[in-house]
Amino acid sequence: METPLLHTRQLVIDVPGRADGRALDLTVRAGEVWGVLGPNGAGKTTLLHTLAGLRQARSGDVLVRGTPLSSWRRRALARELAVVFQERQEGFPATVMETALIGRHPWLSPWQLEGAEDIALARAALSKLSVAHLQARSLATLSGGERQRVAIATALAQAPSVWLADEPTNHLDLHHQVAVMALLAEQAAAGCGVLMCLHDLNLAARWCDHILLLYPDGEACFGPADTMLVPEALSRLYGQPLLVTEIDGTRVFVPGR
Repeated sequence: METPLLHTRQLVIDVPGRADGRALDLTVRAGEVWGVLGPNGAGKTTLLHTLAGLRQARSGDVLVRGTPLSSWRRRALARELAVVFQERQEGFPATVMETALIGRHPWLSPWQLEGAEDIALARAALSKLSVAHLQARSLATLSGGERQRVAIATALAQAPSVWLADEPTNHLDLHHQVAVMALLAEQAAAGCGVLMCLHDLNLAARWCDHILLLYPDGEACFGPADTMLVPEALSRLYGQPLLVTEIDGTRVFVPGR
């Protein structure tokens, strides 16, 4: 069997003030789109940062293509794995194009300048996210939604095999939410693995084939979307009664009374 793109082995994430939760043995394979659902404080962002190697796990291991994170050089890991953060603090003034080109840095040697191919890939990524017309603009002058699309374009230019996205539709209007989810589905169809934290159940139902439910007490359960996205489990997850209907073959969830 093909080595998974991303795998956790008895992973327990370190959520301050919470006892150890369930150890996760999670496998993300090429072509899969995972949605991570849970209420605020359940540890969704902590999990994503742990999978990316940006936060220490309480115990267990994270493996990328069968190799533990600790054994990867950061530049080589960045060729395999990209992270889209929910919120970002811009460290220095930069244009949209300069920001997108950061995605090409893992593929360059130290002090190597971007070449014509890198610029073309960055421009194509910006075009895919409908922000190419902003390439000369300072990032600081953009709206929250525009900055989010630039961040996703930067990850696209990085050409990873694994996408880790924390609320990728954050700040986006409906049209761009759909466009970004379609883009991530396209990446999976091309052989990538995608794992994203979401708050919108209906986006998860429409685009994800696997779901991980994270509960505030550390409990976790996961599996194919058809078995996880059921009103009973989701109502318990959020402490909110939910009703479900079906439109054009896709389940739609609405809050109950």
